[in-house]
Amino acid sequence: MSDPRVLVMMGSDSDLPVMAEAAKVLTKLEIGHEVVVTSAHRTPERTAEIIKRAPERGVKVFIAGAGAAAHLAGVVAAHTTLPVLGVPLAASDLNGLDALLATAQMPAGIAVGTLAIGKAGAANAAWLAASILSTSDEGLAERLADERRKMAEKVVAKSEAAQTKLGELLSS
Repeated sequence: MSDPRVLVMMGSDSDLPVMAEAAKVLTKLEIGHEVVVTSAHRTPERTAEIIKRAPERGVKVFIAGAGAAAHLAGVVAAHTTLPVLGVPLAASDLNGLDALLATAQMPAGIAVGTLAIGKAGAANAAWLAASILSTSDEGLAERLADERRKMAEKVVAKSEAAQTKLGELLSS
């Protein structure tokens, strides 16, 4: 997408099915974004260069997903003062717990906002990026509020459907 305001980064292409959840939300909210594969360990110079060039391209928020040692979000945060949202991924026998701890346990002063493990974390990273960007974008703030209203309407509709279903179950 042109004019990326959010840069979605992942350590491996195997992370794409999970990190695509962030791209889905950003697309829905009409937020320019870009998705790249770069590794904190295998391509450290490339990763640093991507981070350093991002602001001149319009990036305002980073979303970084990684599993196992999960150093990508921390490396991003070490190279920028822009917001970094970390998504721990289940890429080892520890099912993402190692990535959660590595992403959350940053040293004071190098902050990473850490989301849930996996797809929910990736989606919520995008929702949080939207909230951050909406503080200076009235149109985005309106789109975000509209999506929240739609979510609430779905819950009410499900509640009404559950009442109907409950009535059917109780009468049988």
